[in-house]
Parts: sequence; structure tokens; C-alpha cells
Amino acid sequence: MKNRWSDAEARRWIQKGRALGLPEDVSLRIYTTRILGEDPELVLHGGGNTSVKTVLPDALGRETEVICVKGSGWDMAKIQAAGLPALRLDLLRELRGVPEMDDVRMMKYLRGALLDPGAVNPSVETLLHAFLPHKFIDHTHANAVLAVVNQPDGEKICRRIYGDRLVVVPYNMPGYPLAHVAIRYFESRPDAEGMILLHHGIFTWGETAKEAYEKMIRFVGMAESFVRSKGKKPGRTRPSHLAVNSTEVIPALRGVLASSLGDGDWRRWILDRRDSPSIRAFMASADLRRLTGSSVVTPEQVIRNKPFPWVTSAPGSDLEAWRRRLRNELSAYHTKYETYFRKNAKQSREKKTPLDSTPRVVLVPGVGLFGVGRSAAEAKVSADVYENSIHILQKAEAVGRFRSIPEREIFEVEYWSLEQAKVAKGPGPVLGGQIAVVTGGGSGIGEATARLLAKVGALVAVWDRDGGAAERVAKEIGGLALRCDVTQPAAVEACFGKVVAKWGGVDLVVSNAGAAWQGRIGEVDGQLLRQSFELNFFAHQTVAQNAVQIMRRQGTGGCLLFNVSKQAVNPGPDFGPYGLPKASTFFLLRQYAVDYGKDGIRSNGVNADRIRTGLLTDRMIRERSRARGMSEQEYMGGNLLQREVQAHDVAEAFLALALAQKTTGAVLPVDGGNIAAAPR
Repeated sequence: MKNRWSDAEARRWIQKGRALGLPEDVSLRIYTTRILGEDPELVLHGGGNTSVKTVLPDALGRETEVICVKGSGWDMAKIQAAGLPALRLDLLRELRGVPEMDDVRMMKYLRGALLDPGAVNPSVETLLHAFLPHKFIDHTHANAVLAVVNQPDGEKICRRIYGDRLVVVPYNMPGYPLAHVAIRYFESRPDAEGMILLHHGIFTWGETAKEAYEKMIRFVGMAESFVRSKGKKPGRTRPSHLAVNSTEVIPALRGVLASSLGDGDWRRWILDRRDSPSIRAFMASADLRRLTGSSVVTPEQVIRNKPFPWVTSAPGSDLEAWRRRLRNELSAYHTKYETYFRKNAKQSREKKTPLDSTPRVVLVPGVGLFGVGRSAAEAKVSADVYENSIHILQKAEAVGRFRSIPEREIFEVEYWSLEQAKVAKGPGPVLGGQIAVVTGGGSGIGEATARLLAKVGALVAVWDRDGGAAERVAKEIGGLALRCDVTQPAAVEACFGKVVAKWGGVDLVVSNAGAAWQGRIGEVDGQLLRQSFELNFFAHQTVAQNAVQIMRRQGTGGCLLFNVSKQAVNPGPDFGPYGLPKASTFFLLRQYAVDYGKDGIRSNGVNADRIRTGLLTDRMIRERSRARGMSEQEYMGGNLLQREVQAHDVAEAFLALALAQKTTGAVLPVDGGNIAAAPR
């Protein structure tokens, strides 16, 4: 366990806090909270909490004794002053004499004790922090400690490691019950240097931020040394190759997880795949079923990942047969979860409403671990948490035999309103859970489309020949940048593979990349014409062909969108090298509509005209306006509405088609009104 304390950094945080008007102790509380949160061996994704007791002015300027405690849901690694709401200590300590209080009353009381009524909700462990007398208190879910406390004889092992230095508290429901039980144990051992919560984690404290932090590092290090003394790490093996291509396997898994909402709409999920020697060793373990049957290593884990993962059968060479097995296995998982809910809900004092039964972690032998989420962030959290749980389970098995808290206790935490509030979400964005590819996404229409799709919830892979341009756009929208020349079939196939590896599949493709060549058709060079066909027709076919294969493996439909051109139906003079392949693309999109409608795959396009982009440059505008005998302004506004059409107008048309669940084979003009170019 590395001690990350730095006197120089501590002074820097004090100076930074002083500039913000923060007391020195609060600034140091922020500093040590961050260095605790930055170590994944100690906490992950909002877990753990810290506090400091100090004096702050109330609304009338009166000096008030308060506790600044981590706000619920805040990530310790990114904590700021706003993430440490201050509560009046006198009000909190009055609850020491109130043995019982339900969750709703407790949270109302805590909010009433806030110095700032508009502050975030304080941690559910606030009362335990308040009851303890120490100035600085740290709480983590350290991996090594969890490996020790999740044992049938966890208390005995803790005493072997720590002697009488730490007080050991049996498992209790977090929040109000734990606070009252734990403080009684502490009061029987007021000289203890910290506290172990069986099946939960560790507390340390001190009169300074440095003292509390260094105790945490020291005591967790002692647990690590004990675990290392008990056995070797799992044998390291090279990850074996997939029996079938991952671009086939992963979309099939994602499709099975999806659920139909009717009328061609689906609830889709994002996947985050992990594969390592440690994960492979875990899935190859003879005790896999036992370990995954109840693999909750700390109570908070269950609110994100449910009480157990879905362990599938291994894929084989027959993908369709494996897909059928997956459907049956997923049905069995749903039944198992529903049985778990009914059994435990009957014993609850309050009425419980079942959560969705979709697994948040999937283990596929020979393939890897998958986090499942409604967004990339959710999928990453699920994958991170369970990958970390595997490390803890392996350490626990080296110590002895892993044993989690009873199922009944797991259920109470999963359906605990205070924990569910951390992950509660309202209605998602319109393209939430969907994965989009935009070719030529580094500029012009492609960039505008990528930005709009991301804005309404899609995960967007930005492809462009200019890797720097793709990177710029992707970074700004939280997407995936891929350098791709769409005229190269191998490059297109490889890029789709990268999208699948990143997020699990593809739902929406905007085949936009193109370039304009000019010339009188009877005089144009044959090589130039072929070059235009490669980009403006064959590249669209290559992109669509690869996309359709992935969409069909998912079995959840999909959407192909093509950037055609008004040239496809209303050719302009000396523009044949561009218009001819675009006319072919017009019919290509309709052929895809005909051939793949039965698979729920829609194929539509946009006929845009006169959009200022890298394709229609200022030079080309001058040439095209001259060819038509008009000014540049007349040329760009030469439509019924007499308005210049811009890239974002085309992007909005693509979005409208993406949302049109019952439209296929359609071409939508975006040209300000041009009757001569209207499809007939």
C-alpha cells in the first residue's frame, strides 16, 4: 500500500483553499479524500466516505461546530468543497439517544441539520462519523480488508492481523442501524486506532488529516501482507484466442440482452468488455458457480451490479446455436432474479417494487467479462466494480473461503431507497443506448451530424481520413475517433471491429464520406470517374455491408442513413463524375430497404444541396455559380425559400430519419425547396 501523502501537495491545497475562503482543515480534508479516492485498491466509483469536524459560520455569521462529510454519490477522487456538505454537530449528536429511525425520517433530519439548505445530500454514514469523537475520519472498502472480512471466521482473522488496535464490528445494515451499533463497540474500546466493519470495510481516524490517512495506509498494508502470506496469486496465463470472431460474438450477446419495446423500438444496452489473465483464471475456476452465486464483497456493490452475474455458456463455431442457448440462459437468469425478489420482498416491512432483471455483469467463458449499462459510463462502472471484485474473491480464496453477507441482507441493500438514490435515473435521451457510426465525421455535414447524435444520447464513432479532425470532434462529444479511408474494405472492417470492441455493436450508421469531382461527362478522364465511384458509391456499399452484418447478429434492427445528393435526381452541368455514383447510391439505399426490411433494418437517405463544407468549397461555389450563370449569393440561396442551407440542417434531417421507426426506402430533400430535384 503506497503512502501518497506529500507535504508539498498538502501546502498547495491549503493555499488553494485559502484563495476560496476555506479553513485549513477543510482544505486538507479535500486533499486526503482525493488521494484515497485515486487508489482503486481502496475505493471505486463513489464508494467510501470521509469527514472532518470544524467550525464554520452559520447564516447569521455565528461560529458553529459542524461536520463536513462526503456527499452521497460524490467520487472521492474528484471531491471539491461542494462535495463535503456541513451539518450541525449538536443536532446530529442528539440522535445518539434515539435508537430507531426510518430512512425517510433520518434523511429529512440530516437535511434539516445542513448549514446550507441547498447542499447535496450527506453520506448515509454521516451519523457514524458524527458520533465518533475524532476530528478526521476516513472510511474505505480496501480490497485486502474485504478479502479478510468476507470469511466465515473474519473476526478471528482480523484479531490475528491487528490484535487489539482495531475494534471489530459485526455486519449491520449501513446507515442508522450501523451508526448505533458501531458507536457502542467503539465506546467499549475508546483507545482503538480504527474500526473494522465485517463484510463492509475499514475506518481510521486522527486529530490531523495526515494521521488518519497514514493509519489507513498502514492498516490496509497489514491486511495486504497477511493475504500475500497465505498463498500465491492465481496462475498467470496468456489469454486464449476466441473460438469465433469477436465481431460476431459480442453483437450477438448485446442483441440477446436487448428487449423489444414494440413497433420496432428496443431497449438497448452498452457493453464494456474486460479480458485479462486474472479474469480468465477466475472463469476457469472449479468454484466459479459457488463464487458467482453470491459475490457481493461490500454492500454498496449490489446497487450497481445486482446480487449475481450472468454466467453464460461458451460460444462455439455455430453462432446461431449459441444465440439460442443464450436466450434460454438469459430467461433462466430473469427467473432466478425474480424468484430472489419475491422471496425476499415477502419478508420486508415495506412494499418493494422490482427493479429490471437485466444482468449488469456477464461472464462469457473464452471471451471475457462484460459490464452492462444504459450508457458507456454505467457499463464501465459495472465492469470496473466486478473486475475489482474478482481480485477480492481471488484474495479471499487464498486466505480461506469467501463468504458474503446473507441473501436477505443483500436484498435489503439493493432495495434500500437511500442507495438507489445514487443510481436513480429519469427517462433517458431519445437515442440513449444506441451506437452510431458517422463516416466523414471530422468536418462539415458529418461533424454536425456526429455532434447532434451525441447530444441526443447516442455513442458516436467518428470516422475520417483525417485522424486529427476525427480526434477533435470525438474528444468534444465523448465519442470514439477512428482514422479510416472508407474506400479500403479492410480498413472499414477493422474500424467496425473497433466500435464493437469498444461498446458492443452498431445500431445506426450515417454513411456520409464523399468528395465532388467535376467535368463534362463526354470528356472526363476514366480514372477520375472510377475514383469518384470508389468513394461516392462503392465505399457506401462497403460501409453498409459491414454494418448490416453486425445489425443482423444483434437481431434488433438498425438504421442505415446515406448522404446522397440532389445530383442523383437533378444533375447539374459538368457535374456528372459526382452525380453518377450518387445516383447509384440513391438506388443502393432503396435496395437495402428492400433486402433487409424483414430484419427490421431501415435504409434512408438525405438529398442535400449547396452546403458549405470541405466538399463544396468557396472555389467550387464560384465555379458552380459561374456554370449556372448567377452570382454566388444567388447560387447558395437559389431555392424556393431563398435561404442558404447549412450543415446543421442536414444533421437534423438525419436525426429525424433515425427516429422514424416506420420509414424506409425514403430520401429526404434538404435544399430549401427545389422542385426540379424532388424525387418522383
